[in-house]
Amino acid sequence: MDALRAARDVAAPEWLVNAGAIRDVVWDDLHGRPLTAPPRDVDVGFFDPADLTPRRGEAVEEALRRRAPGVRWEAKNQAAVHRWYPRVFGLEVPPFRSCAEAIATFPETASAVGVRLLADDDLLVVAPFGLDDLFGCVCRHNPARVPPELYARRVAEKRFRERWPRMRYVPPAAPSRARGCP
Repeated sequence: MDALRAARDVAAPEWLVNAGAIRDVVWDDLHGRPLTAPPRDVDVGFFDPADLTPRRGEAVEEALRRRAPGVRWEAKNQAAVHRWYPRVFGLEVPPFRSCAEAIATFPETASAVGVRLLADDDLLVVAPFGLDDLFGCVCRHNPARVPPELYARRVAEKRFRERWPRMRYVPPAAPSRARGCP
């Protein structure tokens, strides 16, 4: 809640605390781990098509650090993802039109969740695949943007199975092979 309050105070456009910041807290709770420890990092996606420079994300991170210095923040302008994605992942992608559209492309369905704390302290939840995988501790590939090999490598590198031994891993679907005419 402290992270959500800090993000609300900073008020980056269309902001959502998302991805691992949500998944990790839920899966830790499902594994009986105390929620008193600060998260490894808090991902904040925002959407500012007026400023696609890296400096915009840095400015949001700086504002978040000033508001909550004990949190490791990672802020990304989802409006600018198409500019760095080819360099990082080797794949050209079209620009997003919103944070919600960006979240719908996150690598795992349980990570494709964003939360915003509204002025009245209600929560706005963006979950394009619903919340069943998140609350069911299911790690399932989202094929929207990330290829199966990258998903499998990511799960291994992040040590999901070690961190959450009761997590149910769903292997990515095998790529379909087009059949030629007989």
